Amino acid sequence: MPMNRSLSHSSEKNSKVLEVNNLKTYFTTEEGVVPAVDGVSFSLDRGKTLAIVGESGCGKSVTALSILRLIQEPGEIVGGDILLHKADGTSFDVTSLPKKSDLLYHIRGGVASMIFQEPMTALSPVHSIGNQVCEAILTHQDVGKKEAERLAVEMLRRVEIPDPAKRLRQYPFEFSGGMRQRVMIAMALVCRPELLIADEPTTAVDVTIQAQIIKLIQELQEEMNISVLLITHDLGVVAQMADEIAVVYLGRVVEKAPRRPLLKNPRHPYTMGLLDSLPGIHAGEKRLRAISGSVPSPVNVPPGCPFHPRCPYAEPGRCDTAGPPELRELEEGRYAACLRAEEIERGEAVSVQKKPEKKEPPAARKEKPEQVLKVRDLCKFFPIKSTGFFKRQVATTKAANHINLDLVRGETLGLVGESGSGKTTVARTILRAYEPTSGEILFRSNGSTVDLATLSNKQLKPLRQQIQMIFQDPFSSLNPRMPVGDIIGEPLMVHKLAEGKELNRRVEEVLEKVGLRPEHRVRYPHAFSGGQRQRIGIARALIMNPSLIVADEAVSALDVSVQAQVINLLEDLQDEFNLTYIFVAHDLGLIRHISDRVAVMYGGRIIEMGGTEDLYDAPRHPYTETLLSAIPHPDPDIKLEFGIRGEAADPAALPPGCSFHPRCPHAKSGVCDVAGEPPELREIMPGRRAACVRMEEIYNDPPGV
Repeated sequence: MPMNRSLSHSSEKNSKVLEVNNLKTYFTTEEGVVPAVDGVSFSLDRGKTLAIVGESGCGKSVTALSILRLIQEPGEIVGGDILLHKADGTSFDVTSLPKKSDLLYHIRGGVASMIFQEPMTALSPVHSIGNQVCEAILTHQDVGKKEAERLAVEMLRRVEIPDPAKRLRQYPFEFSGGMRQRVMIAMALVCRPELLIADEPTTAVDVTIQAQIIKLIQELQEEMNISVLLITHDLGVVAQMADEIAVVYLGRVVEKAPRRPLLKNPRHPYTMGLLDSLPGIHAGEKRLRAISGSVPSPVNVPPGCPFHPRCPYAEPGRCDTAGPPELRELEEGRYAACLRAEEIERGEAVSVQKKPEKKEPPAARKEKPEQVLKVRDLCKFFPIKSTGFFKRQVATTKAANHINLDLVRGETLGLVGESGSGKTTVARTILRAYEPTSGEILFRSNGSTVDLATLSNKQLKPLRQQIQMIFQDPFSSLNPRMPVGDIIGEPLMVHKLAEGKELNRRVEEVLEKVGLRPEHRVRYPHAFSGGQRQRIGIARALIMNPSLIVADEAVSALDVSVQAQVINLLEDLQDEFNLTYIFVAHDLGLIRHISDRVAVMYGGRIIEMGGTEDLYDAPRHPYTETLLSAIPHPDPDIKLEFGIRGEAADPAALPPGCSFHPRCPHAKSGVCDVAGEPPELREIMPGRRAACVRMEEIYNDPPGV
């Protein structure tokens, strides 16, 4: 119930820590009023976790920022109430507080705090970690500087930062991504708030660090009795952390229910589509079940149900008329905003979406494969130099160390591992974006084999037409000052392959191939969604008619629904043009779907390689096994394992023996940590290789099997 005052006291403790009633946050732009949050209502119980789920542009983060009154102009909260209830009976109506009131500053950090999505941009690069953590303490607690430092050290130790007293004096750039995220958690919780808002807290980290952060937040939540509002698009994380889930679409809640019923039996077509888009949900199918289209602009919300243009169950004349459906209770604790929810549940509403075909095994697609790429003993070392005047070399980073790979035409090789394992270095060295230190890169071109490692830049230029790259960030890799047609056609002009009408024809042709319209060629990158920008990047690579494409985290920045569309597009193009892919990713579920074979990297080396299904079903290296066990599954009945600890090995200071032994649950002193070269990658069966000296003991394999 809305409150008339910003602050009230009650002798009774409220079981709710947060109540959001009909919240509306609008942005006034040149295109019109954007209803980013348009009537959202939910509540959060004390000590529980509520997950808000949806695609980019649906209003998740704006909802979180509204709760702390962090919305900047031209945004404004135009309606609704945000009620915060402390355990001592004090309540706040956040929406009624002046923007610069002392009480609002007290609430931020003291009562409710936030973990932001990207720790590198959220942390100040010019202030030490200690200054930033202590600032939060000094702002909200009546303590001196020495006591603040003691509390900061204790909190950093609590979030498992090694040697916290020393780390207090270091800067964010000296921390890994996982450690920076831990610092963000420490800053958010050091004043022991009652509400923690976590905005995509695991999006930018590896699967192993993600598992550690999930466990850490859960442990701190239980210890401090904190309530968590989790903002995410990762349904695997939701299945592990949430007690209740609210699914939002175009600024409205379209489904709300406890975790298990919602994930096991979703009642809104949008929720069904999000779950169906996940790799691995429908194992063995050739294509992912992507949601059609993309999130429309909030300026032009479709009539009727906002989701109806993308909905496979939409009924013309019913779902596309009048206003959006109300969020209504279908059964106790279950709410959905769908006119056909009961019909869908009874099986009376038929989906127009066709079930994808079963995926063919690689042998069925490639009768006589031609070898496209052979990499032999490839090394890429980076010198580390002193900071003095003479800049002497003091160490070496062995980013890629004796890499051996083979690819046949039409095949997809997945390259996986944590950040710093050497995946991207290998990919860029193969492309000759990095000069190889040693080794061979044998590439099949026009019926003959050439060693890319020995060619000059002039000799490489004609071969670059046949080897292209799709970059991770679809926005920063596109020139914002060039129209899309010029971006895509530029490689043709550089290589003098087309100009004038022929150039325009080929640009329009490739735009249609990637699902964009020819008239899009005159627009600029900012006018496109993230998924569309990635399609532009694919078109730029495809226009050269390459035989090998390296995709470096090509879909990691995309929502799961858009990711499914792009993956389906890449597979369709592979079938049509017989393309060969090297797919670099840390999403192991995605790699399982798209790859024929997988190479697992750690400490600059390949430590296991084999056919995708064989490797996933029966890993033969403890690191691979640990990676697979850390994948969060959207099934709430499958619990996440937390077997791996610590940070990935530093390629500049690798431990002796097996690089993984300090983190390995099977490591044996005097066997795994002996000095000398790491274990060799050896064949354990046809097509399967692993580098573990205790492999037969751990997995009970007879020698040679």
